[in-house]
Amino acid sequence: MNNENTTPGSRPLRVLISGGGTGGHIFPALSIANEVRRRHPEADILFVGAEGRMEMERVPAAGYEIKGLPVAGFDRKRLWRNFAVLAKLFKSMRRARRILRDFRPDIAVGVGGYASGPMLKEAQKAGIPTLLQEQNSYAGVTNKLLAKKAAAICVAYDGMERFFPAEVILKTGNPIRADLTRCTLTPEQAKERLGFDPKRPLVFVTGGSLGARTVNEAVAAALPRLAAEHIQVLWQTGKLYAERCEQVAREYADVHASAFVSDMAVAYRAADLVVARAGASTISELQILGQPAVLIPSPNVAENHQYHNARAVSDAGGAVLIEDHEAVSLLADEVIALVGDAPVLQKMSDSIRAQALTDAAAVIADKIEEITSAKAR
Repeated sequence: MNNENTTPGSRPLRVLISGGGTGGHIFPALSIANEVRRRHPEADILFVGAEGRMEMERVPAAGYEIKGLPVAGFDRKRLWRNFAVLAKLFKSMRRARRILRDFRPDIAVGVGGYASGPMLKEAQKAGIPTLLQEQNSYAGVTNKLLAKKAAAICVAYDGMERFFPAEVILKTGNPIRADLTRCTLTPEQAKERLGFDPKRPLVFVTGGSLGARTVNEAVAAALPRLAAEHIQVLWQTGKLYAERCEQVAREYADVHASAFVSDMAVAYRAADLVVARAGASTISELQILGQPAVLIPSPNVAENHQYHNARAVSDAGGAVLIEDHEAVSLLADEVIALVGDAPVLQKMSDSIRAQALTDAAAVIADKIEEITSAKAR
């Protein structure tokens, strides 16, 4: 691969990365950028996100420049609202063309999210090679529309040729945050660091940065029975539900609830079992860390992709899938049964770890180098 800091015979490598909206899009994007920057310290890397979305804060905090598009998602229930959405889309496409003229990227990388559609579409019209990163087992609409003209499509699951041209698919897995794999604590040490009894089981509940209403309701309903079984709970509630959940948690000495968990690496290491939504990045983290889980897919996502993500893991024995509408009634039973059966937890851990694809960011960076080197020839 090309390991110089410039594209062959000319200027520094220029990589445009577009997408965001959730941590599940932003963390892989930053992982790819960090790997490109590690190999090419002089590379110019520009992010393009959606105005008002979390990438507009997270990306600059990570040290990268970002430009925003006034794009928004289509409202599938209230169709009359989409006139304004279409106006924003056309404005975003004009702005995307201006960004391309000013930045002149060697490649455009799309990681999903509102901004990636207009940005990557305009890049393809301009003859700029595009690489798509599809995190989910069920492809999103945007990537399906962009697939025909993509130079490469990096995926995390088998069977993606039902959505994309087989000749451009590369199975890489999803990049995860590097800090998650650097924790050297034992599970007992991690529990102690978090203020828990190291000798008793711990369940880590995470619904993402905003929180997941059904997950929080299911945990609240399960707490009396979990407490009776002396099961400890680290409960990341998300900021939307923090006040109410923290109030509930105060009734239990062995439950720690907060809007955010600052050190996810320690939280994962401490956990005997994780309860989570089934976003692609979460599942990739669980796979690489070998963490058994109860997955409660969100029904409020495009193409119900979280269900398909969770099903792929549960069918292979790495997790238990509970559908959203059953979570409140079933969660306590499942958690108690799993935590009380160490051989089953170990089997789940082995199964989910066997599904992991490591070094995803490095493999994607290899492909970026391959495409840009071919373009320069």
